[in-house]
Amino acid sequence: MSSPSESHRERLKQAQKIMEQPSDYKVCEGCGSIVTVRTTACPSCHAYKFDETEPRVVAQAKALAKRQANSVLSSDLA
Repeated sequence: MSSPSESHRERLKQAQKIMEQPSDYKVCEGCGSIVTVRTTACPSCHAYKFDETEPRVVAQAKALAKRQANSVLSSDLA
């Protein structure tokens, strides 16, 4: 398992990637996850309604980068 500071750096790095190309992503209206535009159902909550507007994607990327991760990933179970 990664250290908290390592996890935070990775979240900042991912947020930067999303903010550089917000048109490639969308925000799940069910849980707030950011997914790629080609995703049809959220892998986290299985919702299918998304907000694809760039301001919303950027705002959500910033918000998620600032807080601690709270999702269980497959890597957490290994």
